[in-house]
Amino acid sequence: MADNKEVLELKVDKDAEEVDDEEEEDQQDGSSEEKKMKKSKAKSSAATAKDGDDAEGAEGDGLTSQEQLLQILRSSRICEESRRSTERPHPFWDTQPVPSIGSDYSQDSGPIDEVKSSEEVRAEPYPLPGAFEWCTVDIDNDAEANEVYTLLSENYVEDDDSMFRFDYSVPFLRWALKPPGYLRNWHLGVRVTANKKLVGFITGIPANMQVYENLIRMVEINFLCVHKKLRSKRLAPVLIKEITRRVNRESVWQAVYTAGVVLPRPVSECRYWHRSLNPKKLIEVGFSHLGPRMTMARTIKLYKVPDQPQLPGMREMRPSDAQRVSELVSAYLKKFPLHPEFDAHEVAHWILPRDGVVFSYVRENGEGEVTDVCSFYSLPSTILGHEKHNLLKAAYSYWNVATTVPLSDLMYDALILAKKADFDVFNALNVMENESFLKELKFGIGDGFLQYYLYNWKCPKIEPSAIGLVLL
Repeated sequence: MADNKEVLELKVDKDAEEVDDEEEEDQQDGSSEEKKMKKSKAKSSAATAKDGDDAEGAEGDGLTSQEQLLQILRSSRICEESRRSTERPHPFWDTQPVPSIGSDYSQDSGPIDEVKSSEEVRAEPYPLPGAFEWCTVDIDNDAEANEVYTLLSENYVEDDDSMFRFDYSVPFLRWALKPPGYLRNWHLGVRVTANKKLVGFITGIPANMQVYENLIRMVEINFLCVHKKLRSKRLAPVLIKEITRRVNRESVWQAVYTAGVVLPRPVSECRYWHRSLNPKKLIEVGFSHLGPRMTMARTIKLYKVPDQPQLPGMREMRPSDAQRVSELVSAYLKKFPLHPEFDAHEVAHWILPRDGVVFSYVRENGEGEVTDVCSFYSLPSTILGHEKHNLLKAAYSYWNVATTVPLSDLMYDALILAKKADFDVFNALNVMENESFLKELKFGIGDGFLQYYLYNWKCPKIEPSAIGLVLL
């Protein structure tokens, strides 16, 4: 998949990494190193889904010598990438209020920069190179929404082999960018002055985030994207500076974001797992391959799920469930050091089913009380140049709370419901309590990582199982 054939979420895009490459270009030609890094990411990621399927294909017989070698190589690659990230200069990020790579994690929590007032923040936007101008994108306007869709689909996440591209639909983007209390001013674009073409984009949405003992007004940063042909124009650093200025003007001083690359400095490093739902299609399009000693028939049988949910009382979530689901989700998330604080309106926005975007289900007990909830969202990928298939349908695990049944049983029903909705693969991070069901439900581990970052906030490191947050 763009960066990765596993269809991973790379939230801040490769542009986050290229911020530093752009800064270095003032001192030296960084283009060859940038290309090397892109190839390295694409090649290493391409093996992930395949490795996971191989592990499942062995059906518990133990690792083959080939799989053992792949594990050794994977570990070596991860160590090498970590070393390179530590040694590599970060001229842009080293000027920002974030911990430096290699520094010790703070044992206390608090802002990195001294507290300011919004009046101290510059009133004028940061200057752009002469050929470009700022714009605020109206995501409700169909023409502008389609411009964003085109920019992201062609430039945001794409693999070097041009096999897969993320396909963020306009309904998905409107859902992601318009939660309660959103500010249109935080949907920031860059246009070419001459023809008004949209060539850069970054977004922020407001969020109340609990980090250990502190409840903080934050912004979730997402969709940093610069047109491929303009990545030497220093647009990514100024996009980050300008969204920071706009957010600071609203007296918001902290941010949370994720990226598939190592920047200064992750508060947590999480990993994707993948569960095949349509293995024949995944193999046909090159997303995965037959494991050792496996035939197509055996592979299909291995990943087959029932046609209907197995737990009694499962049904689609309804608007009238929002208050109860809010109570369940809020109570569950309190056990994790990093989590959002939701009210019922926010739960209604984020979790109520939306056609083709988010799928949410609840379980009622015999008295009609909602006791459990599971949900996943849809992020498909266009399959390029394949004669038979043109879309890879990926479901991503979202908010799941099990209070009366094992979480593995609830997630097994989520797999069944995802398969029933015609998804090809079900993806999940090893956050919250997901580790409890991943192996049991035949997920394969990926070699792709998702780093979680906090901007202008120091705190102790957070293990993946202590992360109670899923960013789109």
